[in-house]
Amino acid sequence: MKILIVKLSAFGDIIHALPALNDILQQPEVEEVHWLVDSRYGFVTDIFPSCVHVHRVSLKGEHPLRSAWHMIKRLRHIGFDTIIDLQGLMKSALLARACGSPVYAFDKRFIREKPAALLATSVRFHAQEKHVVQQYRRIAAAPFHTKLNLLNQPVPYTQPQINLAESRCTPDTGLLSRLNLQHRTYVILHAAGGWETKQLPEKTWLSIARGLADKNILPLFSWGNDTEAAQAQSLAELSDGYALPERLNMSALCALIEGARAVVGADTGLLHLAAALNQTTITFWGPSASWNSAPLSVEKNGIVDGVKHWHIESNPDCGPCFKRTCEQFVCMNTIQAESILRILYEL
Repeated sequence: MKILIVKLSAFGDIIHALPALNDILQQPEVEEVHWLVDSRYGFVTDIFPSCVHVHRVSLKGEHPLRSAWHMIKRLRHIGFDTIIDLQGLMKSALLARACGSPVYAFDKRFIREKPAALLATSVRFHAQEKHVVQQYRRIAAAPFHTKLNLLNQPVPYTQPQINLAESRCTPDTGLLSRLNLQHRTYVILHAAGGWETKQLPEKTWLSIARGLADKNILPLFSWGNDTEAAQAQSLAELSDGYALPERLNMSALCALIEGARAVVGADTGLLHLAAALNQTTITFWGPSASWNSAPLSVEKNGIVDGVKHWHIESNPDCGPCFKRTCEQFVCMNTIQAESILRILYEL
């Protein structure tokens, strides 16, 4: 049985899909698993098990339609028994349907772009499946006869996990030495955010960084693009902190995260990567909802199994709104640096 997963983007959403991928890989009838990703996010797939076949399609740039058509022909030639659309958009629905059938996709009651539901079999979610990890697992279970596709009980949340030894990542054992961090205690501060509504005010980040420096903990500002790099450098200079001197590939980024005391940031890909690497995270929430996408601490008999993931909620009267822009932005102004520092001091 050959399975194609269509999950084009984005960084954090691909991390959220790892439990669904693992569920599919464990099905005894599955012989091959393929994954279609937007080339802009292809770097994330380095953390996949090496047995997963990755296909990258360029949906931005000069010739997106040409790239899509060439990819469709290639994937149709492979021939898939089932296609799983974990994106829930028209572009993913069109690509999935063009590559074959049957296609299983989001519950039509919750899909963002409603016409996409016409191109696939809609997988109904249980009322208690609020977290995107649960929803992805529900869709991935649809083609198989397992207890996960029984609607009388919710699919359980499973924390995404990465096994670097089975991935395409090459251990970057010399990274900390190259960055002169091998003898430093540091906390990664990811001030960037995919949406402007997820970003803390600069003054809050400076208070966090200075509070760490006062305890001889290095505030390390991470970034993923040129705009974020400039922001990280500015914050580091104003707080006696440290900004990454270069963009890191996935192998190096994993090594950096594993060497940290904790990772602090908004609902972003780097934070979800850190959680999947079993690193302590502190996230803050306003326009997006922790019940929908936060890394969750797993408890057994009332005791946290593994590392702890803290969520600081702003709880505005108007939220969570899931808006990328806002004319009356109040969410992040209510997040206090002291709340984050209190947790970091206790680690």
